[in-house]
Amino acid sequence: MPEVSRFFGILIRMYFDDHNPPHFHAIYAGNESKVGIDPIIFLEGKLPNRAASMVLEWAALHQRELMKNWNRLRKDQPAERIEPLQ
Repeated sequence: MPEVSRFFGILIRMYFDDHNPPHFHAIYAGNESKVGIDPIIFLEGKLPNRAASMVLEWAALHQRELMKNWNRLRKDQPAERIEPLQ
């Protein structure tokens, strides 16, 4: 499972063979959430409020790149790193 980004202790990953809808996984302090890319919405799991807010902000800034990575992975191409939230 490729790591796409990491910021403030939050790990962002995307799976090679994951199912629709397009999404990524956000992992923080033993918690994991699945986050939809379009629309940006929490699909499963739970993160602490502060981490969840940062994930949503980051996803909004990089929605296009996330979708590009989703499509790359679906074609068996490697994911590209995405700038962390600063």
